[in-house]
Amino acid sequence: MEHTENQIRLRGSLQALPYFSHENHDKKFYRFLLEVPRLSGAVDILPIVAEEAVLNRLDLSGGEMLTVTGQIRSHNVRTDGVRHLLIFVFAASITAEDGDPVNDVILEGPLCREPVYRRTPLGREICDVMLAVPRAFRRADYLPCILWGSTAQQASRCHTRDQIRIIGRLQSRVYTKITEDGPEERTAYEISALTAEILQDETEDQT
Repeated sequence: MEHTENQIRLRGSLQALPYFSHENHDKKFYRFLLEVPRLSGAVDILPIVAEEAVLNRLDLSGGEMLTVTGQIRSHNVRTDGVRHLLIFVFAASITAEDGDPVNDVILEGPLCREPVYRRTPLGREICDVMLAVPRAFRRADYLPCILWGSTAQQASRCHTRDQIRIIGRLQSRVYTKITEDGPEERTAYEISALTAEILQDETEDQT
């Protein structure tokens, strides 16, 4: 059986009260944004989706910050004939507890497209990859990841279906997209890798 991982643990502040998102199999799901500061002083504003039962178990007496554990999920939606990949955190548990901000991610899965390697105007090396992280019922979450420096060099030599394990953080990035109606501010979500490991294909070990 193929070993895969998709784990995230966040600790931050609630930006606004949860609001109803959708209903599936008679279960109600709610959505809210969590503000997670970085050491640099920047703040990642991350979307969380939680089942009503998970929110009902929340005891706010533990502190003003929320700790969320779960998985990073993706969902394709079509708006005006254009497909968009939505990235969010699916919460398995939420607790109220004070402490330092936390943004820890572990992902493992195959590349579903060729890596894109580039350099910034200042010469910093960057490599963009898209992982297809398997989950139950033969589904997968397609998660954009960004790697830096020597890790970017290593990833740039990979190819589609190569297996990678990434440790990093989930970050938000605001950018401006030029549309037919003019400039439009949007938010992208991606996993910024601290470390990445290229995993040996088990089939190669048997040859």
